[in-house]
Amino acid sequence: MPHFSPLDPPRPSGIRDTLYWQSPEGSAAALALSRLALDAPLLVITADTAQAQRMENDLRFYSELPVMPFPDWEILPYDSFSPHQDIVSARLRTLRKLREATHGIVLVPINTLMQRLPPTDYIAGRVLTLEVGMMLDREGFRESLSRAGYRAVETVYEPGEYALRGALIDLFPMGSEAPLRIDLFDDEIDTLREFDPDTQRSRDKVEHIELLPAHEYSLSRSAIACFREGFETLFDVDPRQSPLYVDALKGIPSPGLEQYLPLFFEETATLFEHLADGTRVAMMPQVHEAAEHHWTAIQSRYENLGVDPTRPLLPPHRAFVPVSEVFAALKRHPRIALVEDRDHAHAKVPATRPVAKVAINARAQRPTASLERFLGKHGQARVLFVAESRGRREALEEVLAPLRLSLPHVADWPSFVKGDQRLAITEGELGDGLCITDFKTSDLEASDERLTYAVITESELFGEVVRQSRRREKVTDDNELAVRHLSELHPGSPVVHQIHGVGRYLGLEKLEAGGQAAEFLALEYADNAKLYVPVDSLHFISRYAGASDELAPLHRLGSDQWDKARKKAAEKIRDTAAELLDVYARREARVGFACEFPPEEYGRFAGSFPFEETPDQRAAIHAVIQDMTSPRPMDRVVCGDVGFGKTEVAMRAAFLAVHSGRQVVVLVPTTLLAQQHYDNFRDRFADTAVQVELVSRFSAGKGQAESLKRIADGRADIVIGTHKLLSKSISFPNMGLLIIDEEHRFGVAQKERLKSLRAEVDILTLTATPIPRTLNMAMSGIRDLSIIATPPARRLSVKTFVQQRNESVLKEAILREVLRGGQVYYLHNEVKTIESSAQQVRELVPEARVGVAHGQLPERSLERVMSDFYHKRFNVLVCSTIIETGIDVPSANTIIIERADKFGLAQLHQLRGRVGRSHHQAYAYLLTPPPKAISRDAVKRLEAISQAEDLGAGFTLASHDMEIRGAGELLGDEQSGQMETIGYSLYMQMLDRAVKAIRAGKTPNIDAPLDQGVEVSLNLPALIPDDYMHDVQQRLIMYKRIASAEDEAALKELQVELIDRFGLLPAPVKTLMRQTRLRQRAERLGISRLEAGAERGRIIFASSTAVDPMTLVTLIQKDPQHYRLEGADTLRFELDMQDEETRFQALETLLERLNRKTEAA
Repeated sequence: MPHFSPLDPPRPSGIRDTLYWQSPEGSAAALALSRLALDAPLLVITADTAQAQRMENDLRFYSELPVMPFPDWEILPYDSFSPHQDIVSARLRTLRKLREATHGIVLVPINTLMQRLPPTDYIAGRVLTLEVGMMLDREGFRESLSRAGYRAVETVYEPGEYALRGALIDLFPMGSEAPLRIDLFDDEIDTLREFDPDTQRSRDKVEHIELLPAHEYSLSRSAIACFREGFETLFDVDPRQSPLYVDALKGIPSPGLEQYLPLFFEETATLFEHLADGTRVAMMPQVHEAAEHHWTAIQSRYENLGVDPTRPLLPPHRAFVPVSEVFAALKRHPRIALVEDRDHAHAKVPATRPVAKVAINARAQRPTASLERFLGKHGQARVLFVAESRGRREALEEVLAPLRLSLPHVADWPSFVKGDQRLAITEGELGDGLCITDFKTSDLEASDERLTYAVITESELFGEVVRQSRRREKVTDDNELAVRHLSELHPGSPVVHQIHGVGRYLGLEKLEAGGQAAEFLALEYADNAKLYVPVDSLHFISRYAGASDELAPLHRLGSDQWDKARKKAAEKIRDTAAELLDVYARREARVGFACEFPPEEYGRFAGSFPFEETPDQRAAIHAVIQDMTSPRPMDRVVCGDVGFGKTEVAMRAAFLAVHSGRQVVVLVPTTLLAQQHYDNFRDRFADTAVQVELVSRFSAGKGQAESLKRIADGRADIVIGTHKLLSKSISFPNMGLLIIDEEHRFGVAQKERLKSLRAEVDILTLTATPIPRTLNMAMSGIRDLSIIATPPARRLSVKTFVQQRNESVLKEAILREVLRGGQVYYLHNEVKTIESSAQQVRELVPEARVGVAHGQLPERSLERVMSDFYHKRFNVLVCSTIIETGIDVPSANTIIIERADKFGLAQLHQLRGRVGRSHHQAYAYLLTPPPKAISRDAVKRLEAISQAEDLGAGFTLASHDMEIRGAGELLGDEQSGQMETIGYSLYMQMLDRAVKAIRAGKTPNIDAPLDQGVEVSLNLPALIPDDYMHDVQQRLIMYKRIASAEDEAALKELQVELIDRFGLLPAPVKTLMRQTRLRQRAERLGISRLEAGAERGRIIFASSTAVDPMTLVTLIQKDPQHYRLEGADTLRFELDMQDEETRFQALETLLERLNRKTEAA
């Protein structure tokens, strides 16, 4: 059989014949195809999306040419919602490049090739090009964007969005990797800068940019007319009954409108017509079978869904390209077919083989022996080692260090081939390696063959490595936490004013004050009394989180009701603070055990972690190491969303404890979770001598007794189990570290037992639910806190739908997941009817393999079901909330929750966190009864969760019920009662202050107002004009950030951000900034109020003022006609302050003088 080198593969001679290659193992197909593309453009057709994604990574590694994926929509044929904007953007980017692509590789799954596409001139005729120096009429540009399908928003995050604000235009062009900020000077484009959608801050400048249309169809007048005519001709229905038709006529893109794409054009095209002339085609194995299967699915869905008169469907041949048409089009291109049949008579065979027998065996005396034998035997071959990232490359270099190899770093595979190094190392995402044999000798026995090249990846050396691609890191602004709760304010929300109590937010209002326009927060109190709070006093305001919004206790202005409530709370808080500090003091006073840090062994253990650490994870691990190597007992909380990598932090801590000769106890709330932790710890510590034991209801009898004996003897290093571990019958002779997973799920008795351990051992608590006391004690320095908010690379947010339950929605959701090789959680929380629910699913989706799990199953049956689901023996799990905390199933990417209206916000968030653990788009369907049967509170909860799709939202989620639920559980009902009265945020601030006072040896002053803030009134226009920042919510957040800025540096940073995001500061914003700077200085001096007009003003000092009395006396004695004291705490002054500049200068000078110690003193 003729062999060929993948470095020089045979080309098809013309379009009449198909050239066959035998499909090689490993990544050899990608190497051969990348070389084939060097002299002509290439289209690679895969059997499915998963194969396309693997092939894309491999091609990017080997190819010098651009790789252009044309991704699948990831929705079903005739689906009722649209593909993700990122997918549409990537498809449009590829279509734009195709016509001009004289070289490069296009990658497409066969089902995507069967879609009808816009005509070849569609994109070229609608591209808008922007460049620096070009004239741009704002209004005309806005109309162009709307016509192109872009959406106007307040803040730009996704492709296809734009925001206009003054001289700045923010825009996320379709087909672009990053959003763009256009800065206009009059009508000329002054600069174009990319910006980060998370921080909204500008980055690199660009000279020009192309804007592609927002959809694969047009909503121009002519296109809508074409759609209208086609719809009315084709369908025998009343079009006015179709919401999709009615919206389309208004130019509104309804979800799922893509399915009607052919109606918007006179003629559609296929991907083949978009290809450049001379493009070759390569088909991966199984493509023909996959095409036939997809066409059957299209016809079946057309028959099942085509009965809805409000949503008639295009016949399959109009919406899709039939299989015969696809393969007829293929014949017009030179083509290669890769075949798996080893006896194919015409297939040419690539001279390659997989990499074998190089694995590193960490348990062996010489772990790298196999690799050394391989390198010794093939001394003439050139070998390239591939690590996935820089961090992994450094770890691999350490592992290979004992071999004393010369391993230069090369940029990529093409550089290696062109160079002359015999051995080298590089970074890249490559699934499997390959060996290239000298094909002149490849008919010899494998043992005699000569290798010319070998590419060895981490998976050949260490076994399967979980691949990660880096994604944009989310930067959390320090101010964000202060602002988050305010960002959820809407008219009617309760808020707490520290001086006046709980009122309702009515909105931002502009009022005249002292002849000047100013913006105020309007609050309503009991008896409809109104309070107007100046925007520079927003540091007095916090979001009320206590009872539900409707039940918030409004206080009466001018009464002592609020003072009494606050004092009562303060007394209780003082007791709580003292109790907390008692535990803290015992811990501080006791010198614990300082673990030793072994750099070499720890480096090896850390290097065997198969993921790349996220920045937050690195920070958490570093903090834990610092805690454990110091003599003070650790008490740290690691908080992060489900699946963000908390377990690895725990494993690093366990490694240090065991290495220092101490036992580790891992406490989890459920037996299932114990089993998964046990499996994970066993795997992670497999290459060490560490002994891991499991104590649970599953492991009974003799095995259990032996486990307990090993624990008591100190032979068990890591013990994992449920609350059974806390019983007095189990003794740990040498416990050094206690790891608690989801502490809030343990009962009061267990918590008391945990409390007694606090002062004795290092404690690490892992939680995905933000627990208020835990978090705020952390803020008070009683427990330390690490937050992991960076999602692992490539985790997309979960697309969340709130829908009435109907069978077609269910069938689509399950099919969409099952057909892309994923798994589904189907949550039915009534054990009585769960079996019949599972049967309904089996009948509805015969393709699905269905299992059932709930808490009333015998433990062993439950364990077996969960294990089978984990190992993909079935792909739909009908279950109760037993999955809320539990095993991690990365391929489960859809969750369906029946009666979602019955769940709390925290629980819905936790359940939704079970999916989306991989780089696939995940879906959550929250199914509800008809609207009349749902309470108003439930509607709000469902709205909140469907809006908080962002990853890491466990921290951000408006956790009202979460906060109060957690607070009540941890502090007891009496404490949560105090919170109901004064609001959660204020309660926590008061607790924080009481703790600090007791720690400093003082008695907390329960009469003192909490915030010694300064009220400043200068009779100057200090506000953010609405023509500078249109959105009320954004203005409110910015006011809060300005008011909460801690010092001048923070203010300056805010100023830079404002200019970057919204343009040059208008005069009233400059005044607001300067007034805030003045307030910061006055605050440091202990001034409670500062007022000034054109000729006179006054300063009222707080009881704890830092101003030296002698300084005041000297000031008045030196200048009695301008300064005088009134009472014990007020300084009156008369100065020339006619305009803004002289007023600020006079006040800045006065504060400067008050800050100085007097010459006499």
